[in-house]
Amino acid sequence: MTRIPVGAVGLEVDDRGSGAPVVLLHGWPDAGRLWRHQVDALGAAGFRTVTPDLRGFGQSDRPDGVEAYGLPSLVADVQGLLDHLGIERAHVVGHDWGAALAWVFATLVPDRVESLVALSVGHPASFTGAGLEQREKSWYMLLFQFDGIAEEWLSKDDWRNMREFGASHPDLEAAIADLSRPGALTASLNWYRANVPPESLVADPLDLPPVQVPTMGVWSTGDMALTEQSMTGSEAFVADGRWRYERVEGAGHWMQLDAPDRVNELLLDFLKG
Repeated sequence: MTRIPVGAVGLEVDDRGSGAPVVLLHGWPDAGRLWRHQVDALGAAGFRTVTPDLRGFGQSDRPDGVEAYGLPSLVADVQGLLDHLGIERAHVVGHDWGAALAWVFATLVPDRVESLVALSVGHPASFTGAGLEQREKSWYMLLFQFDGIAEEWLSKDDWRNMREFGASHPDLEAAIADLSRPGALTASLNWYRANVPPESLVADPLDLPPVQVPTMGVWSTGDMALTEQSMTGSEAFVADGRWRYERVEGAGHWMQLDAPDRVNELLLDFLKG
């Protein structure tokens, strides 16, 4: 792991290999270790993998204040990471909040993106327009807005609610250990508070130009937080002929851990194509 300064934030980054670069962006409540099976497979196939602990997570810095976790700052982190490592263009792969970040990064900084892979989370506008079923699955996003209350709800009684809510997460105990450190839980929840505040429930979707790079969306049939429609609807926001959709059968939300061989197969087929 390498400590890389990006503006005023230090990111802990695992940088391996020397081939075509692939940036792997995790989501909540994870860290870069989420991608360990993909790092091994991609490295064996000749790719360079760049796997950060994103700000607020893992061993990276946890700046104070909700405003520090808005998407503009997160996009700047990824761009600064590429600049520091001398990478002009990279394949960008994201999961959960990392997928949301990857969508926005590919839209706003398309000259730095070779291709995009989004696991679980579709395009932000597709997610917003996915209907009542998706809103029902996203109930926790509203709870997470309440500073102090959400922290207590998740962590009380030895993280009982967190253990029930995240029961399908293969790395749950490691995530809880991370979130138990001073300030870590609040920092992680600030991603929700900065980017999906309550007013976003009634606001118009983000007005973003179409994604111009080859894009693959992957959804798993056992996902407890995302609907298939929220992913398949992303096709409308990708330039013609550049969209591919795949399902991973039987895996939960953390498909990288539940079905690593299938996820690796899809990634290698797409990235080599």
